[in-house]
Amino acid sequence: MKQQDSASGAIVVRKFHKPHNAAEWLELVMNAVFFLCGILAVGCVALITVYMVISGLPAIGEIGIVNFLFGQEWASTAAEPKFGILPFILSSVYGTLGAIIIGIPVGLLTAVFLSKAATPKLRTAATSAIELLSGIPSVIFGLLGMQLLVPAVAAVFGRASGACLLSAILVLSIMILPSIVSVSVTALNAVPREYEEGSLALGATEAETWFKVSVPAAKSGIAAGIVLGIGRAVGEAMAVMMVAGNSPNMPGIFKSVTFLTTAIAKEMSYASGLQRQALFSIGLILFIFIMIINLVLNFFLKGGSNGEK
Repeated sequence: MKQQDSASGAIVVRKFHKPHNAAEWLELVMNAVFFLCGILAVGCVALITVYMVISGLPAIGEIGIVNFLFGQEWASTAAEPKFGILPFILSSVYGTLGAIIIGIPVGLLTAVFLSKAATPKLRTAATSAIELLSGIPSVIFGLLGMQLLVPAVAAVFGRASGACLLSAILVLSIMILPSIVSVSVTALNAVPREYEEGSLALGATEAETWFKVSVPAAKSGIAAGIVLGIGRAVGEAMAVMMVAGNSPNMPGIFKSVTFLTTAIAKEMSYASGLQRQALFSIGLILFIFIMIINLVLNFFLKGGSNGEK
């Protein structure tokens, strides 16, 4: 059996020894189980990728990649159907960016407060509330947004309808908070106390220590929480469908819009023919979009970890 030495990079050849007792047999079986689980996980990702490519490419080839990606009109049930998804792409991008701009600062400040400044009783109560928030189904967020947020947006900004991109951004901002806060609190709690004591001994205030010592030391964990939050924002469909208006318009802050996820969800039940194939193509674009985000963020995370070493 060949293994690579992590220190020198050399290939080390190890002989396979037959287990002689129950403990060694158990270790061999568990290693095989772990290996199979890893292969299964990789295989599922590979199968999903292959299926999405096979299902999504035919419609793109028939419609034309330029017309599909950059077309500004979606009329899938018209006599002369049009399948331009640029409004969906831009709405998803703007919605995700808006949720990030609002959710990350709020989530990070909340995590710093809970980890460093809150009293034990308040920390326990707030942590329980955040855990409860993370377990609420997305349809409940959508229902509350439709009943409370949408009318409030219409009233505050003097609009006929509050079902718009702004409402979707606000709902997504709330939905990503539990992921950011919970993971960031864990990362901040893992920062060695000696770092903060050294900063305080040099004359820094507590706030300076939190934001100039603790937060940078926990940046990898905080970034992981942000990745989870972004993943939820990009993939959310039900809550967005209930508050965004679902019209295939080019995005505007007070316009009724459709995201990539909601475009699939609202038409898949009755789609057929080229329309159904186009929805699978939207799924392929969404899949690629999420993969790019994960690859970029993981690249920066690994870069940060290497820099710390």
